[in-house]
Amino acid sequence: MTFEGYVSSPECEVPAGADRPSVDGAGAATDASAETGAAAPGAAPGAVSWAPVAALTLGIATLVGSEFLPASVLPAMASDVGVSEGTAGLAVAVTAIAGAVTAPTIAVLLPRTDRRTVLISLLAAAVVSNVVVALTPNFPLLLVGRLLLGVAIAGFWSFALGAGTHAVPGRDHIVSTSLALGVSAATIIGVPLSSVLGDAVGWRPVFWAAAGLSLLGVFAVAATLPPVPAQPGSGLGMLRQALANRRLMAGAGCIALVAFGNFAAYPYIRLAIERVTDGGTVWLLLGWGVGGLAGNLAAGALSRRLGIAVVTAPALLGASLLALATAPGLAAATVAIVVWGFGFNMVPVASQLWVTRAEPKRVESALSLQVTAFQVAITAGSAIGGAVVDGGGVRAALLVGTVAALAGSVGFATLHTGSRR
Repeated sequence: MTFEGYVSSPECEVPAGADRPSVDGAGAATDASAETGAAAPGAAPGAVSWAPVAALTLGIATLVGSEFLPASVLPAMASDVGVSEGTAGLAVAVTAIAGAVTAPTIAVLLPRTDRRTVLISLLAAAVVSNVVVALTPNFPLLLVGRLLLGVAIAGFWSFALGAGTHAVPGRDHIVSTSLALGVSAATIIGVPLSSVLGDAVGWRPVFWAAAGLSLLGVFAVAATLPPVPAQPGSGLGMLRQALANRRLMAGAGCIALVAFGNFAAYPYIRLAIERVTDGGTVWLLLGWGVGGLAGNLAAGALSRRLGIAVVTAPALLGASLLALATAPGLAAATVAIVVWGFGFNMVPVASQLWVTRAEPKRVESALSLQVTAFQVAITAGSAIGGAVVDGGGVRAALLVGTVAALAGSVGFATLHTGSRR
């Protein structure tokens, strides 16, 4: 898959009336398919089947939900395996470490493998990961399970947009928004529900449930997604060419700053909530997820104004973290948490589309770098955030996140302004 046919301005924005030709999985431009979409096997000519996109969305929802489960059950999980709450936050960090290594290398290691096969295998790995965590007698084995999950998440994120656009050509902004809605579903439903379930029956059944949902994702992708050929030229050469794109690399650095800002604080969101209320944890987690859903949709609506989206989203994130750190009571904290969800959940959609515009000829490699930036930031954010929480409390972690998110916003603003010169 490539996006070579896109017409974009230097700000990575697409004029409102511009045609957006797409290409098929083998790399050939297909303007007609951009108008009609892909027909599922046996469907009427010109019909669009969204079932593959729905299956990919389910897959990403189960993976992201699994990634952030420790944030929902952190106190109980930490107590059960005999570590501090700050140390338990490493359950998120090690997942990201594996993802940071996997994202830029998986296409190099599997340059010709059908992406459908890879995606199914990655979801199967998530099943195994959640089972390992559910059964673990100690923290080291828990970390092994979480490392496996990191491989699954990074690989799935790297290939899901390409697979979805191959199934439904010419709709990359819709596919990206749909995948991000899967993330919102995981946070809206998964995080609060996991918190309730963890309090009611223990944290281990939460991971058993995640294993079951991941298995459902395996069956959904296997049943609906057509074969997806690897992008021509996938491998080390394509990655090197993407790395030589200075604008892309600068943008990846900004993405890393924003993600770091979020994940220095997010694993400890329950602790931040409990600072202002004893009984509203589930509702505030739900508020974060609802804000995230709105943020996903807003980013999709701004797909032709990505320069605005990538500056605004981290600015909102930074402002919300600062507001939560200084919130005098429940009402102010509620607003801050909803805006936090809104601002951060704009970032996956906006940044995913931004990198495809910054490197339209090597989209698979560009997306892998975006995923790498996220995973490195999650690793560093979770580790540093944990140390800050143990040493100075959750308010200090929120302030660290504020500085990083605002720095990312300024960085994107500089890239946007510089491209106009």
